[in-house]
Amino acid sequence: MRWQGQELGVPDAAALPGLEHLNGLVQSVTTPEFAGMTFHEVLCKSALNHVPGASAMPFDWTINPYRGCSHACSYCFARGTHEYLELDAGRDFDSQIIVKINVADVLRRELARPSWSREPVMLGTNTDPYQRAEGRYRLMPGIVSALTDSGTPFSILTKGTLLRRDLPMLAEAAASVRVSIAMSIAVFDETLQKLIEPGTPSASARLETVRAATDAGFRVTVFLMPIIPHLTDSIAAIDDALRRIKAAGAVRVVFGALHLRPGAKEWFLQWLEREHPELISSYRGLYPGASTTAPKPYRAWLSKRVRPLLRVHGLDGHAEDDSTRPRSAMPGLASRSTVSQIRTTSRGRLAAAGDTGMLF
Repeated sequence: MRWQGQELGVPDAAALPGLEHLNGLVQSVTTPEFAGMTFHEVLCKSALNHVPGASAMPFDWTINPYRGCSHACSYCFARGTHEYLELDAGRDFDSQIIVKINVADVLRRELARPSWSREPVMLGTNTDPYQRAEGRYRLMPGIVSALTDSGTPFSILTKGTLLRRDLPMLAEAAASVRVSIAMSIAVFDETLQKLIEPGTPSASARLETVRAATDAGFRVTVFLMPIIPHLTDSIAAIDDALRRIKAAGAVRVVFGALHLRPGAKEWFLQWLEREHPELISSYRGLYPGASTTAPKPYRAWLSKRVRPLLRVHGLDGHAEDDSTRPRSAMPGLASRSTVSQIRTTSRGRLAAAGDTGMLF
């Protein structure tokens, strides 16, 4: 691995944030509780990651407490980042997890700098902050506390039901800073879900988490992404997904077709050839050569299929590539004056006194 072979104290510009120095690696851990997985504990030098100006992402700052992800989604766009560590984008991405054990302390120092202007920060844009490793390392409470104490608005996008553990803290944070919660649910068919994203909680469990966040006062967005050609793009599948999303209390949906970036593309096509070989020729046509996105005609066709169903189910929403949203703004986030003042009732249950803005 590149980060094992570095000279002591010599930066490696190609390494991921937190892995630039060999002496950042504290230890590698295996445990029966997480069979088949290895946690590489590192001391990171920075917690806040600045998104390059040329990026199409509608935000400027992210935090990634983990690298790699036990959700093991065969389509995950972040798989290629593991290759920077000379780990592979396939099974290593699923099982070799980089853990920035000091991320909260480093973040608190960075947020205390006079130059920090309290721009919105996004979590969950690369790998999931509430993947299974979070149950062992509990990095998110420290991150949430540091952001809240500094007055920094933030949003969380996750597939992890472990989010429910931190809902009381997040509700308390929403009383003083802008907080956004979004849940990613791509596959509602249980059989397919276990095949294509075997490490994720079920769609039902994630919908229960949406309900819990809604009951805590958040206006939750669901990312119906990726919609997978020939597998989850039928009217019946989309209608069922939106019906269940609405019933869980979500108010918004962001949808989009499958992306197949380098690293993910090779791994996904291997999965497809193994599980659905009859679709290989179609996918070669949809994603030819180095193409990473579905063609515009397919995306337009998909939008025409989804939009009427959003209206039928009374959900706000849009396609991921619908609009050009300004950088340095948390998309869809309400102004601070509209942020809910979340309180705890005398019975200890969470209730909302107003409205909170959510991601997208």
